[in-house]
Amino acid sequence: MYINITDSETADNKSSSSGLVHYLDKENRTDKERAPELWFNGERSNIQSYETMQAIDNNMAKLMKTDAKFFLINISPSQKEIAFLKEKYGEQGAKEQLKAYAKKVMDEYAMNFKRPGINSNKDLLWFGKLENHRYYSHKDPEVKQGLKKRGERKPGEQMHIQVIVSRKDITNKIKLSPMNKSRGKNEAHSQKLGQFDRSAFKQSGETVFDRYFNFDRGFTETFRYANEQKNGTLEQRIALHAEKRSRETAQQLRPAAKQQRQPQKINRQVSTPANQLKFALTKAGPDVAPGIQRKKKKRRNNQQEQDQGLNL
Repeated sequence: MYINITDSETADNKSSSSGLVHYLDKENRTDKERAPELWFNGERSNIQSYETMQAIDNNMAKLMKTDAKFFLINISPSQKEIAFLKEKYGEQGAKEQLKAYAKKVMDEYAMNFKRPGINSNKDLLWFGKLENHRYYSHKDPEVKQGLKKRGERKPGEQMHIQVIVSRKDITNKIKLSPMNKSRGKNEAHSQKLGQFDRSAFKQSGETVFDRYFNFDRGFTETFRYANEQKNGTLEQRIALHAEKRSRETAQQLRPAAKQQRQPQKINRQVSTPANQLKFALTKAGPDVAPGIQRKKKKRRNNQQEQDQGLNL
């Protein structure tokens, strides 16, 4: 799961949101085979583009010209995660589930500020847009090497969500900036100024996905693994690789241990006179039945002799 926050992707976020809203509507203009994707938030799923732009642009009270007016949050599941959602929910169901997940991500966004009155996505002014494709830009190595052209669709599963969130809360009173990492001189000052831990936000988004969808994420696929590999100290990377080897060893031993713990099946039969007789005959050996047959034959011979004596 890739979650990233930027000032803006293609448009200046110091003024109107119209440029960004127009850019994120590109698939509705170019992909005529699909029904238009409308905007959504925590309350509605049929929001028109002009409603999104007007709401964001009218929520800028007491912001200076140089202040950011909104931010862009990119929620991009991996191809493995998308395939998992489509297999579990189907094509359309995966889209709806991803939108529901985006609402939970915005809950985490709100709580990460640790500000009184900012507790969930309902305290924010935000709008999400689902996109089905990604496109090559001039920054991609394939374009620089001449292998792909700018604007071409990227292959594979590329479904993702873009979220525009206002700098001000839903009441247009509280300033909220995810770019502010200040911890302040003391706890009271820090809460007043506001703070946002982007690493913790990304980690929480991954955790919510795994719990919400019951997704089994490999250790090397976690945000923590990728983050410590890239930004960790030497000691952290050494400990990370040691933990990886330990997990791999435990994974290899788990099937054998599970097989040893399986109880042996015991065939328990209800004790009845017939079962007791069968058990006694079996235990006595194969000579029991022939012995009974000989006794019966001897009785028949005695009877024949008596009959012959009477005839005489």
